[in-house]
Amino acid sequence: MQLSDFHYDLPERLIAQQPSARRGDSRLLHLPQRGDPADLRFGDLASLLRPGDLLVFNDTRVLPARLLGTKESGGRVEVLIERLVAPDQAVAHVRASKSPKAGSRIRIGDTTLLMEGREEALFRLRTEQGGFAELMQQHGHMPLPPYIQRADTASDRERYQTVYAERPGAVAAPTAGLHFDHAMLERLAGMGVESARVTLHVGAGTFTPVREQDLDRHRMHSEWLEVGEATVEAVDRTRQRGGRVVAVGTTSVRSLETAAAAGGLVPYRGETRLFIRPGYRFQVVDALLTNFHLPESTLLMLVCAFAGYDRTMAAYRHAVAAGYRFFSYGDAMFIEPAV
Repeated sequence: MQLSDFHYDLPERLIAQQPSARRGDSRLLHLPQRGDPADLRFGDLASLLRPGDLLVFNDTRVLPARLLGTKESGGRVEVLIERLVAPDQAVAHVRASKSPKAGSRIRIGDTTLLMEGREEALFRLRTEQGGFAELMQQHGHMPLPPYIQRADTASDRERYQTVYAERPGAVAAPTAGLHFDHAMLERLAGMGVESARVTLHVGAGTFTPVREQDLDRHRMHSEWLEVGEATVEAVDRTRQRGGRVVAVGTTSVRSLETAAAAGGLVPYRGETRLFIRPGYRFQVVDALLTNFHLPESTLLMLVCAFAGYDRTMAAYRHAVAAGYRFFSYGDAMFIEPAV
């Protein structure tokens, strides 16, 4: 398949610029195993799940990773932390009128960052006073995606974060999880739906456009993940009782499928470049809850691989016609693979 196969027309007005008033207020498009898509509300998710199912959540926590500063020349600089290497070291995207050179410095508040070198498109930075955690806490902005065309606000520190986020390290939210509040989690647990956690620290590369028309030539960005023993055991118990493994978001899918890449789910800790597209054979995931994704994105390709290309693209056309809200702060889909 070619990149252009994953294009769809999206009116700009459907790109959600703000979260819904409450987390559970969003709409939910159900793509069942048989039949046409159904227009539901997110609260209806409970009716689509069964006792004995397992929800797998990504518990990464979004860092306030966007930092605004100045170069030694006085020029403005925007730093987007991609990954913390050590308390005082990070690799980051740097936007400036001219790219900083090795040995140059960036001033953010009272902190100086030394530019140590490059890693392809990224810059290696080191703090000369304190560490990055303190710097981001004092001066960091939430790294809202580029299609949200407004400055971040204080409320984004809470709403661009899942209620179960625990492990800091992401620069983009696992957005399917943004719809859950504590009441929904308790309701599902009360009806016998179990839960497990993985961690995948979403990088800014998730928003990088695919530039190769020939998808065989696309090089997937790298992200760090961990699937622990407890989650492997939870999946095994689910299989034994005949339940379904329901991934909450594409990051949970990539985590589970990476950990099962050698044939059978095992604990895994490390990097992944797994590129899931039509033709991929899923090892672990039985159903998927996800938001709507950008045209020609690797995330849309993953959904097409899971649900089927024609079904997915038809569902997206339905969502556009029905006025669903798209992307990070938008609505959700619950997808069951076709029989």
